[in-house]
Amino acid sequence: MADNLFPRRAAGVLAVTLLFCFSLAARAGGTGRMADFSQCVIVVPPGAGRVEQKAVTVLQEEIEKRTGIRPARTSGQPKDCKALIVVCLQSQLDRLDVSVPSDLKGIRIPGSEGFCLRVTSEPRPTAVVLGKDRRGVLFGVGRLLRKMHLGKGSILAPAELTIVTAPKYGLRGHQLGYRPKTNAYDAWSVAQYEQYIRELALFGTNSIELIPPRSDDDRTSRHMKVNALEMMIRSSEILDSYGLDVWIWYPNVGDDYVSDEGIKRELDERQEVFRKLKRIDALLIPGGDPGHLHPDVFFPWMDKVAVVLAKYHPKAKIWISPQAMNPTREWLASFYKYVNARPDWLGGVVFAPWIKTPIADMRRIVDNDIKIRRYPDITHNVACQYPVKDWDLAFALTCHRECFNPRPMAMKTIHNAFDEYACGSLTYSEGINDDINKFIWGDQDWDPTTEVIETLRDYCRLFISADFADELAQGFMAQERNWQGPLAGNEQVDVTLLQWQALENHVPQEVKNNYRFQMGLLRAYYDAYIRRRLIRETALEMSAMDALRAAPATGAMKAIDKASSILRKAQTEPVAVDYKAKCEKLADSLFELIGAQLTVEKHGAKHRTRGAFMDGIDEPLNNAAWLNSEFARIRSTDTEAARLAAIDAILNRTNPGPGGFYDNMGSAESLGRILNTVPWAEDPGTLRSPRIAFYYRVNREEDADIPLAWKNQACTIYETPLRVSYDNLDPDAQYVLRVAYTGRRGKTVQLAANDAYKVHDMIETRNPPVREFDIPHEATKDGHLVLTWTCGEGRRGSQVSELWLMRKNHK
Repeated sequence: MADNLFPRRAAGVLAVTLLFCFSLAARAGGTGRMADFSQCVIVVPPGAGRVEQKAVTVLQEEIEKRTGIRPARTSGQPKDCKALIVVCLQSQLDRLDVSVPSDLKGIRIPGSEGFCLRVTSEPRPTAVVLGKDRRGVLFGVGRLLRKMHLGKGSILAPAELTIVTAPKYGLRGHQLGYRPKTNAYDAWSVAQYEQYIRELALFGTNSIELIPPRSDDDRTSRHMKVNALEMMIRSSEILDSYGLDVWIWYPNVGDDYVSDEGIKRELDERQEVFRKLKRIDALLIPGGDPGHLHPDVFFPWMDKVAVVLAKYHPKAKIWISPQAMNPTREWLASFYKYVNARPDWLGGVVFAPWIKTPIADMRRIVDNDIKIRRYPDITHNVACQYPVKDWDLAFALTCHRECFNPRPMAMKTIHNAFDEYACGSLTYSEGINDDINKFIWGDQDWDPTTEVIETLRDYCRLFISADFADELAQGFMAQERNWQGPLAGNEQVDVTLLQWQALENHVPQEVKNNYRFQMGLLRAYYDAYIRRRLIRETALEMSAMDALRAAPATGAMKAIDKASSILRKAQTEPVAVDYKAKCEKLADSLFELIGAQLTVEKHGAKHRTRGAFMDGIDEPLNNAAWLNSEFARIRSTDTEAARLAAIDAILNRTNPGPGGFYDNMGSAESLGRILNTVPWAEDPGTLRSPRIAFYYRVNREEDADIPLAWKNQACTIYETPLRVSYDNLDPDAQYVLRVAYTGRRGKTVQLAANDAYKVHDMIETRNPPVREFDIPHEATKDGHLVLTWTCGEGRRGSQVSELWLMRKNHK
């Protein structure tokens, strides 16, 4: 029966692909009736303000880029025009010389920055964008562009369309840091920055956060077109021209904020930045990560910064976050005490990555009239605020922290879990890898009821291809499903690739040259390549283990030689080499198009973990490195008996003996043992429950030959305990626990059994990684055992990689 399984699956995949290809070939450019604006004129009222005029320029330019048509603009009555686009403030309707639907004057736009968009086809195609205020005009133009079908020589819009909307949250923005750590931004020109800011604004962004020349990073990179301060200055001017707010993330990275000399040096630097920027509306100054000051130092320092800021930008406010890396209860209590004293400069408090206080608790602690802003990490996959749920170890090893990571459904879930506690968001980003996540998150800040597929269709229609908007949107949705659950059994990965290949074969060349299309295509090939490698290398490891099991008959040396030869086939007989070649070609193209730095050496990425996921494309996905290190040790052993014993130890590494239990705590299978879990949708940042962590130190020889099981862990953040349960134990048996403590940084943890019996006191983990401890018989005599790991106050949590619970007489 198993022999017939693959053909049936292949036939199913082929059927999906044929249906998909048929839909591409048969599509007729939209399902609703469209009005033709190809010969339109844009009408603006006389005396329109600079932001409204900028919005009209954006409309003209974005239409021209896609169609080759640049609609004329006028403030008077256009002659003999076949279609109209009217753009104005609602309060300026009376200044128009053209007629618009009469009910628009009295229509209620529900809030600031809102707009009404009306498209009608009779008596001639007319689109009206009415803004409640000047930003509303810009965002209304953005919505019109999002809904248009723009192609060469053609401007179409839905024939009957009415949208009346205003944002639910007043703050909607993203951090665009021009610094070497980012995976693309530092390679951009001023023009590229403006274009990206414009595109975000078309989806409702009203704030952009900049980073000063001195941060927790180098001051320059080989990619930079201008120096960091010049880019700040130009970005501030650009944002002001669009009427958008300018934020600065300004960490305290100096070493002296107490002495007169140190304070003067730091203030002089800030004065230069504040003086040269045309516009600053707010600063975010983190309490840590980086910059670790006690509140008794931090808040008096803020008082001094506020004076300098007000000198040049009197309306600007300072927002602060309790981001201390190892905060004690005293530190947090002191921080919130200062906050609730409401210093004059305070704009609000920021809920940021690695904050210990859950946002719901922060809302209870901070006085109700003090605003909370969210600073969500939408850019990272692991070792971050919101790690990918149910991620396979193979992806964690290869993609690591920053790859192209469209997570539309996750973004909506995470956003809506906590949006009620904040006034909005300004997201944390390290480059272009999270591009889709920015637009999804921003649309949720505008309206949390928006379906992500609607945002994705708008995104694809405007930025990639109006002719293939739904197919592309579904393709990005499918890529999120690629990452759900064990990779080896996830057939969605192959279906996703076939769908993207169908697109690749049908879209015109200008779409193939589009960087957003190439990002999606690269991810589709990359995921499929990793899956093929995982299946292949897992099978090779199993065959190598078969060779080792034959050692008593063949001899130890012959067995390990054969096993080594089998494992080498991953390199000598690689799979899906065409997939890898396609990825490499796309990576080079993306570097040329947008400076995407997907490798360290070739493309100049800052680090393997900073967007250079192509450097991980051939990361080993089996235990070959560990096995080969063991083989080297066996070859140096003197006697055959000792060699056979060492091979037996390899074969039985995970064997807990009869009546025992083994758990790889970084695997989904072992999650059922963890007691203190909270549904992911309620705690996606795992501040109240454990997470599966993936950590190994890339480019470090000391981690090259460890077992795969040590590269993922059950992990908790800060003082949240890790609670693991066992049932059906033998009441008469004595048990011993073997535990592997590996993971990110050393931890100080203690272990108790059934909350009553000490297993071990506070110890430093990682060295040595594996320890053994007796379990008190009193803890297991009822057949149940609960193991609880806790860390010290202010520490970063507990991590456990493997557990062996063994009957003592069978060790």
